[in-house]
Parts: sequence; C-alpha cells; structure tokens
Amino acid sequence: MSNIEDGKQLIRSSGSIGANYIEANESLSKKDFMMRIKISRKEAKESIYWLRLLSEINQSEFTDESMRLINEATELKKILSSIIEKSK
Repeated sequence: MSNIEDGKQLIRSSGSIGANYIEANESLSKKDFMMRIKISRKEAKESIYWLRLLSEINQSEFTDESMRLINEATELKKILSSIIEKSK
C-alpha cells in the first residue's frame, strides 16, 4: 500500500518539475521566472526523496534503475541550481 502512495507522490513531484520549468520559460517577469525555477528545484529534491524511499522499501528490486533515476534527478537539481545562480 505504501508503494502505491509513495509512487503517486513521486509522479506528482516529478511532473511538477517540468510543469514549473515550462511556466518559468513563459514567465512575464524575472521574479516569476526565479520563483518557478526554485519550485522546479524543490520538486527535484522531493523526487529524489521519494525515489530513495521507494528504493529502500524495494531493496532487492529495481536497484540499478533506482540509482539511475536518483542520479538523473540529482543532475536535474544541479542544473536548476546553476540556472538560479546565473540568473541572480
């Protein structure tokens, strides 16, 4: 049961990364752009949390895939952090 709920949370947070990134690129002001990019980064951090939790719960299954996804989300978080730093 927790796998299903945790998976739903992962889907929400990972989907929000892209949605907020699109909104940032359509923003009308720099302030709005920064807010959306920061939300995307926050959602990337949350996605990493859910991926780690799911990986821990399902230790023997999906180990390689879990690590690949965690690494991908971490890289995305770093990219978003870089965008934030360069946009200040």
